[in-house]
Amino acid sequence: MQEPGPGPDRARKREELLLATERELDKVVEAGRAGRLQSKDGIGLRVGKIVARYKVGKHLRLDIGDNHFSYQRDVESIAAEAALDGLYVIRSSVSADQLSSQELVRSYKLLAGVERAFKTMKSVDLQVRPVHHWLADRVRAHIFICMLAYYVRWHLERAWAPLLFADEAKPIATDVVAPARRSASALAKAHTQRLADGIPVHSFRSLLAELATLTKNTVRVPNSVVTFDKLANPTPLQERALQLLSLRATL
Repeated sequence: MQEPGPGPDRARKREELLLATERELDKVVEAGRAGRLQSKDGIGLRVGKIVARYKVGKHLRLDIGDNHFSYQRDVESIAAEAALDGLYVIRSSVSADQLSSQELVRSYKLLAGVERAFKTMKSVDLQVRPVHHWLADRVRAHIFICMLAYYVRWHLERAWAPLLFADEAKPIATDVVAPARRSASALAKAHTQRLADGIPVHSFRSLLAELATLTKNTVRVPNSVVTFDKLANPTPLQERALQLLSLRATL
């Protein structure tokens, strides 16, 4: 597959990293000319730190010796990598009659959603671990409950999308290898941090924290044993969040 966007970006990034590496290596070369270089091992350690920082050592030919260091670009290595700029290969066990190339790329990109789901399951949101169970049935029940919790969260995120940074009008990609684009409404929410009516845009976690302040209070009549429950008056944000779930903040 060829992706139109990353090719030039990758070439530019590679050149920037090479130049940054060469600036640091030139200092070592200058030290050699001034007679300040140490042993071969000392030079190698210093050069190794530079190469490890910028990750382009494979494109350089290094000559390290006692009181000596020089380098040059590996033109063939750079050219071989540049020939693949903007290209990537997806290998699959699924046959071509089951998934076309376009469908295969689309399915591969959907893995990002799977990775986000695993992160939600394992992080502070659901905390599937640690599992304080020993019996197999209880372990399965624990995982099942966590999956149900994630399923509820998924539905809540879909329902609350107008209040979150989610892209509600994400353009339909006609080219599966093209970079993803955000809609104008999503970009506006990210830029202003507010909705059209002035309400702050929230993350899923911050919206839950906002809703957590909507409480049910038990009220006791003075000098009486009579009590009754009363819900706190919802804020405009809380009211809208409940409306999106077809709920009302009433007793």
